[in-house]
Amino acid sequence: MVTVTFVKIGYIGTTTLVEALLDERSARNDLVMRVVTSGVKMDEDQSEEVSKIAAGIESDLYVVISPNAALPGPTKAREVLKETGKPIIAISDEPSRKKMKTLPEEGMGYLVLYGDPMIGAVTSFLDPVEMAIFNGDVLKVLSVTGVLRIVQSELDRVLDEIKAGEKPTLPEIVVTKTRAIEASMLSNPYAKAKAMAAFEMARTVASLTSEGVYKTEDRDETIMKVAAAHELIREAAKLADEARELDKATDSVVRYTHFKAGNRRKKTELYGKYEK
Repeated sequence: MVTVTFVKIGYIGTTTLVEALLDERSARNDLVMRVVTSGVKMDEDQSEEVSKIAAGIESDLYVVISPNAALPGPTKAREVLKETGKPIIAISDEPSRKKMKTLPEEGMGYLVLYGDPMIGAVTSFLDPVEMAIFNGDVLKVLSVTGVLRIVQSELDRVLDEIKAGEKPTLPEIVVTKTRAIEASMLSNPYAKAKAMAAFEMARTVASLTSEGVYKTEDRDETIMKVAAAHELIREAAKLADEARELDKATDSVVRYTHFKAGNRRKKTELYGKYEK
């Protein structure tokens, strides 16, 4: 039995379902998961508090997921967890890429997720419904384009190594469009093209929201930019949906499912059987 504790500091799209990626049917008997979160807050004090709670949970692996891993809150969380001596993997978005590449020097692994964009977080635009819709669209893009499959497969690989009594090789991965599409298991070339387009649209969303939130002073211009970003992620989600529909039309959607012992098996045809 292996225990992994997720420490969630603030939110990126992946935050919502990251632990569920490892046990989508609640069927595994080899894995215990715990989640400690500061909610939407990312300040240093709250990050330290929840990380100390997490450090008190006897774990074989800690996963810290947050926006921009270079910020004081996520940095403090990693510092606290490092004292446990256990393996740590940080998951974050594109603005964290420079900081994340220094983490192996501290004995930590990382996954930088391009295409998991910042939300349009301005008072004059964002409400709870808009927030939920945005994240739903982001999750569809991340799912179809292969980003979440990379997160799942890398976490599973590390857990497999821990289960085998080995010192795990922690990931050092920047999830670019090429790497994501290779992992997506899409078969139709047009589906892959649509998925890549959706991925790049999601990256542009982050540019628009960052510009609107941090670099624009005029109120109406700010609203226009963040609203445009949210429209763009909506269209990206539609394109991702079209990509998956192309593979569904030829009965070639790949399912890579967890079984009780934590092993994964693959099937393709809807009525087909899993590979041995």
